Amino acid sequence: MPRWAIYAIFAAIVLLILICVICCCVKCCCKGKKKRKKKPDEKINMKGISGTTTTALVQPETEDTEYSSSDQQRGKLQYSLEFNASRSELTVGIKEAAALKAMDSGGTSDPYVKVYILPNKSKTFETKVFRKTLNPVFNENFKYQIPQKELTESTLVMQVYDFNRFSKHDIIGEIRLNLSTVDWNHVIEEWRDLSEASKHEQEHLGEICFSLRYVPTSSKLTVIILEAKNLKKMDQVGSSDPYVKVQLILEKKKWKKKKTSVKKRTLNPYFNESFTFDVSFEQIQKVQLVISVWDHDKMSRNDAIGKIYLGCDATGNQLRHWADMLSNPRKPVAQWHTLLSAEQVDTTLALKHTLKIPFTNKNF
Repeated sequence: MPRWAIYAIFAAIVLLILICVICCCVKCCCKGKKKRKKKPDEKINMKGISGTTTTALVQPETEDTEYSSSDQQRGKLQYSLEFNASRSELTVGIKEAAALKAMDSGGTSDPYVKVYILPNKSKTFETKVFRKTLNPVFNENFKYQIPQKELTESTLVMQVYDFNRFSKHDIIGEIRLNLSTVDWNHVIEEWRDLSEASKHEQEHLGEICFSLRYVPTSSKLTVIILEAKNLKKMDQVGSSDPYVKVQLILEKKKWKKKKTSVKKRTLNPYFNESFTFDVSFEQIQKVQLVISVWDHDKMSRNDAIGKIYLGCDATGNQLRHWADMLSNPRKPVAQWHTLLSAEQVDTTLALKHTLKIPFTNKNF
């Protein structure tokens, strides 16, 4: 056999061995990658994710919401109670919170407290929002006009929330206090641990997102109704035909109003409709903006699904949104708001259904 043929056979054998070795290495590497990929999938926990991801934007129904185990530490809240029998006035003080549960991915929260009394729930108060803290100091007082007889049949609810501008606010925990058990002979001031929030209490009316922009030089207030979601079902078929009213109230009178188009058979309407009003700088400090969502009905009267109002005399997230608009002139400021019942908003504003709002001379 020629020498070159021997060399060729030897080279072929070496090449075949190299190919086998390479195939084995590739196979081992693939197995290692698959094993590594499986581990994160097993440990994924969507609860801690926040931001603008699809998962964070999807809002489940109340009964589908996952609540942490009741024995999980949620933090504690210090509050005070004082009742003036001669004036039938209950003063609720929200002092501070400590060791709150971290709700954001950065290991912190943006807490605020919502206060109301059951069963009437005629007036709801909210504290200011404190950014990136688990130990906020509020020191805010809220007053309720309530007869002593009614007081003994009522329950005080204090709920601590984590504020999110572009998604639903997450509840950290709550305290429910039966007022019939309280000794009103002296001022109460105490700490209590937050407990798991009640899953079934208030009918969910939905949320609405809108943008506010004010230009002082041209005296233009622009309201952009962006979208709503998870609206209450108003029709027998399990849907609604929603539209939004935008009203300005000034000095006890309905001043200006506009409304969006009607979106047929949907609980998650997208509007993106803009409305501009002429409002002077003096008026912007006194005007009240009422945003209401309605269900259109051809055969009968249109029904209010829910309302929200903003202005310098608003509270909580509504006041924050209004203040952000005024402190950032010419810049659109968008935010989600949870709809309240029409009766609750009207009662808070001392309204009847004619939407006449008593003027309060309050400087911003």
